[in-house]
Formats: sequence, structure tokens, C-alpha cells
Amino acid sequence: MVCPSYGFRPSKFSRAVGPAPYARLVTAPTIDIAFHGDPAGLPAIAAEAQRRGVGGLFVAEATHDPYVSLALAATATSSLRIGTSVAVAFARTPMATAYSAWDVQRLSGGRLVLGLGSQIRPHITRRYAMPWSHPSARMAEYVAALRAIWDSWQHGTPLDFRGEYYEHTLMPPLFAPGPIGAGPPPVWLAAVGPRMLHVAGLVADGVICHPLLSRSYLESVVLPKVADGRAAGGRAAEPFTVTTLCLVATGRNEDELAAAVAGVRRQIGFYASTPAYLPVLEHHGWSGLHEEAHLLTKAERWDELGRIIDDDVLAAFAVVGDREAARQGLRERFAGLAERTMPSMPYAADDLLALDLATS
Repeated sequence: MVCPSYGFRPSKFSRAVGPAPYARLVTAPTIDIAFHGDPAGLPAIAAEAQRRGVGGLFVAEATHDPYVSLALAATATSSLRIGTSVAVAFARTPMATAYSAWDVQRLSGGRLVLGLGSQIRPHITRRYAMPWSHPSARMAEYVAALRAIWDSWQHGTPLDFRGEYYEHTLMPPLFAPGPIGAGPPPVWLAAVGPRMLHVAGLVADGVICHPLLSRSYLESVVLPKVADGRAAGGRAAEPFTVTTLCLVATGRNEDELAAAVAGVRRQIGFYASTPAYLPVLEHHGWSGLHEEAHLLTKAERWDELGRIIDDDVLAAFAVVGDREAARQGLRERFAGLAERTMPSMPYAADDLLALDLATS
């Protein structure tokens, strides 16, 4: 049977609809940090983050393989939560991701969070040479496939996953890595638009919100759409984590702060140029900003993107101030709405500055 909503065949890894309400209790958010640098420097940063009591350390998939980075972080720490924010799901088959995540989960003693994102069509088809279609439906099936694979390794269940986009039906004992004491890692999905937000609530254990995020969009759009997915999947009573990446412009002196503000304006302008993030701008009545930014990128006038971001837009999407003000703002921006948050700093800031923001 093919599910009419998402185009994948339900299995025991898809939950039945139930009437339970979407229950959440959020107080002060846990503060995590993001790492974007050379993996060679990660063990020292991870060890320092653990020493300072940071909630977790997350790596993105940009210029380095995130699973290599996390393997290094896992062996340099003993209690720090580690994760991807995010790994590109559609750059790999579910089987390839399952193996990488399983190894990091084993190495870390069960401390991994597998954060997955779809990326956008040009990157998947032209950079990774992988198929792209119906990203929300494909992501829902991707997560279901991961869980089927992990179940075969953890419990010896025969692997027989047959979906619209993926089929995994072969797992000889020679290629099964075997069970892990902590079990499979939780899966969080990056989501911006209504469909992917619904899928995150439907099949995932958490949602990772894009840095182009306002408190208003989180409260009025993200949480209700996730709640719809939780209810549709009969998972409203189960644990679920909302984590945010918060744009922060700060520095140790006025010159650093000015450079940080300029960097954040440019980054917001770049995000505004991308159609995938248009729903956030439309929510605020700023759809014209997308059109202006898109024209600049088409003309390769990248340095002008920051010019079109006025103070109102900057204030909606970023925390700005000296270190103490930024530290406080980071904690207050999404307080009461998100369980976890981490600073996003798209400028030349050293890793210790992020650690300063994450610890009091």
C-alpha cells in the first residue's frame, strides 16, 4: 500500500494516527555550539566544550565530512552530546548514512544526534549527482528506511524495506555491524517550509530550525506545523526536541562587533535570495526582499547583499551586541519555545568566542 500523503509504503516504522495531544514543557534552552572548521582542530574544541559544560557540539556538512569530524569529537570526550547540524541526507543512500551514524553512535557511547537536511536541488543533482524529487516525501521515507536498517542490526529483524524511493532488502550477517548498547541515535530533521516541518513532526525525534528564524515564525508557523505532524503520527506524547540556530553578531571590541554585524547582514541577504527560505520572509511581509536579493545573486553582486538588510530585518533574525548582551540575548531569543539553541556566527570569529557565548 502507498501512503497518499507522502508517497511511501507504511511499515511498522510508521506510526498509526492517534488522538493524543502534542505535549511539550519548555523552560530555559540548553546552549550548544556549532563547529565549522578543520576537523584537526575539533578534538581540542570538543574537550574544552565538555570542560566548560556546554550542552552539545554540532558540525555541519560543508567542506568536510561530518562523520569524520564527529568520530574525532567522540574519542576526545566522554559526556558531551555530539551531532550533525546538518548532514545532507540525499547526498547518500539511507544505507550509507546508517553505517556512518552507527559507527559514531558506537564510538561515542550513545551520544550522537543525527541531524539531517535535504539541501536544495542544484546541490543534490549537480554537486552530488544524486536524484532529487518530492523532498518532503523522500525525507519521510529516508528516515523510515534508516530505522528499518538499524532495527535489523539491533534486533536481527530481516531487512525488507520497500518504499517509493528506496528499497533495502539485503543484509547478510557479514555486513551487519551488530547491536549497540545505547541503541540507534535520535534523528532530527532540518525544516523551514510547512511540508518538511510536518514531516519532522511525523517521523523524527526533533526539528532543527534554520538560522533565518524569528521568534514569531517559530511560534506561529514552526511549532503548529510540527504539532500537526506529531498528532498525525500518533507521537504527540513522545519526547521531541526543538532546536534553533540563532544568528549572533558580537565581538570583543567595537571593530569586531562592526565586522560581525556586516557579516550577519550579508548572510541574511544570502538566505533571503534562496527560494527555500521565502516562507519566512513572507511571514513578515518581506517577500520583496527575496526578489531583490535573488537579482543580486544572479548578477553575482554578492558583496551588496548586506546593503539591503535594514535594521528591522536584522533585529528580527539576529541577536546583536557586545559579548554580555549577546550571551543574554542568545538565551532569551527563543526561551519558552525551543529546548536547545546554538549561536550561528557567519563571520571571522574564533571558536573560543562561541564557547564564551555558550557558557556563563
